[in-house]
Formats: sequence, structure tokens, C-alpha cells
Amino acid sequence: HSTQTTSDFLYLISLLLVPSALSVLLTLLFQHYQKFFTYNLQAVREDFQIWRLVFGRTVCLDLKDTFCSSLLIYNFRIFERRYGSRKFSSFLLGCWMLSALFDLLFVEVVQYAFGITISSLPSGFLGPVFALFVPFFCSIPRMQVTQILGQFPITNKTLVYILGLQLVTSGSYIWIVAVSGLISGMCYSSSVLKVHQVLCVPSWLAKIFSWTLEPIFSSAEPYNEIRVGMGATVDIQRRQRMELLDRQIMMSQFAQMRRQRQQQGRVINWNQILPPLRRRRNANYQDNGQSEQEAPPTAEVSEEQVARLMEMGFSRVDALEALRASNNDLNVATNFLLQH
Repeated sequence: HSTQTTSDFLYLISLLLVPSALSVLLTLLFQHYQKFFTYNLQAVREDFQIWRLVFGRTVCLDLKDTFCSSLLIYNFRIFERRYGSRKFSSFLLGCWMLSALFDLLFVEVVQYAFGITISSLPSGFLGPVFALFVPFFCSIPRMQVTQILGQFPITNKTLVYILGLQLVTSGSYIWIVAVSGLISGMCYSSSVLKVHQVLCVPSWLAKIFSWTLEPIFSSAEPYNEIRVGMGATVDIQRRQRMELLDRQIMMSQFAQMRRQRQQQGRVINWNQILPPLRRRRNANYQDNGQSEQEAPPTAEVSEEQVARLMEMGFSRVDALEALRASNNDLNVATNFLLQH
């Protein structure tokens, strides 16, 4: 837990709070210093001001870009947990350097092909942000949440794509930065090019940061806390703790109902044991002395939901049993199959 707390804190500080605070200060209070953070490619090419590739690609000078990129970085925090701090930092560093080269290349291509001279591009840490869409598209599973008008599906990834589209359309030439970021993300993630073996954070540097910063920001692990599986994000860990409590409640209800059914000589009704998670948690605090009602008829299983569970790797028999037991609730059935 202490390592997770440290990495989360450093992630928020380095990629969210510091760049966002600098962007707000430069926009509202220190506008006369904005010229030092302008991503001026003409000055880089003609005056060899290489330092602009660093300052101009770190802080956003547009508050709309700052807001959208901060939300995207917050949503992409799952990769810091999945890759580890060193691998994730190497991905950001490698894509940041590659996207700078692609920016210069695309500006020259546009000038040669269309005769359009582009002197500057939008400032900010935008190249690595767009590069993170590559692992987001490839490795994060797509789960449908709801539908609009019964035809347009809304998934757990829709909001992130909408934010990316908003960021792409916020400026005239930001599409060049977006394309550069996407290509750099594909190049770095490619197992053929082996870019990740060249552009990476040295292990000695990662150890130095671990030795110096972890004792400062780490916290002691709680002693009286039940150990559960470590999820990729704080939200997943919180959900795991809720599901652990749900399982304990479910087993307690199951034992109680089994004793009652054995006395009455009836078959156990699984639909009363596996209601939706929220209803099950609320039911734990209700009066236990209420009279037991007749079991509702088993809901018809949707073949579409059976197909979705089978796409996740479960057998048809398990999918049917889980959907019947969860009263045709796909989320509850998925959680039940993952836990058993």
C-alpha cells in the first residue's frame, strides 16, 4: 500500500498538479513569460533554440487544452499501475521524444505538399497524452454501459474518446500533435522496432527516485485491514473491497436461507441470494425479521448477454447459470463468474 500511495501521489503531482498550476499562472498572472513556453518551431529550425522543444512541450498555454489533457491523464492513470512506475515513465519519455521528431517532420511535409508554413504548434504535454490512446485502445476491454435511442452503444471508453476528440478540435494545428503522438505511441509499443529498449528511464535513476521520494511520501500499511487483491486503480481496489463485503453478506444469507429451506423442504432460490450488488448491500441493513416472500419466476435469459459472457471466455453453461441466478443482470453475472 505504501508503494501504491507513493506512485499515485507522484503521478498526480508530476503530470496533473504541477503542469496545470503552471498553465493557470502563466495564463492569468505571468502572461509576459508565456513567450518562453511557446512551441515555436520556426525558432527551433532557424535560430537553433532547442530549449523550446522542452519548455514548449511541457506546459499548456490554453486553459481548454489544460482541462482536457488533465482529465485524460487522470483517466490514463491505470497504466501507471499496470506497467509500473519505471516502465510507465519510460513510455512517456520515449513518446515525448519521438513526437517531437514527428512534429518537425509533419510540419515540413505540410509545407512541402501544401505550401503552408507553420511557425508554431499548440504548447503542452500533448504528444504523450495522445500516445496513451494506443495502449488504451489495445489493452482496455470495451464494456457496454447503456444505449442511446436503442442503437448507439455507450461504453466505458466513450467519455475518454470524446475528451480526445474535444482536444483534437480545440486548435488549428493540434491535429499534427495528435497524429505525432499516436504514431509515437505505436512505434514505442511495437515489438518489432524495439524502441522501448533504447528510450527508457535508466534503472539507476529509478532507484534514486525510489530511495529518495518513497520514504517521504509513503504511509504505513494499516494492520487491521483485510487483505484483498490489488487492482490496477484505486477505483478497482475500492470495488474489490465492496465485493468482498458483498460475498460475506451473500454467504451469510445463503446459510440462513439454506437452514430455512431444509426445515421447509424447499429448493433454494438463488435469485434471492444474488440480487444486484447495491440492493444486496442495502438489504444487509434492513430488518432481518421480515417475513419471507414467495420467489419471483425466473427471468428469461437474453441470448445477447449470453454471447457477451461467452466472448469474455466463459462457457455457455456457466453463463446461463450466472444470468439465471442474477435475474438476467449482466454486471452481477460477470462479477459472480469472475469470483468463482
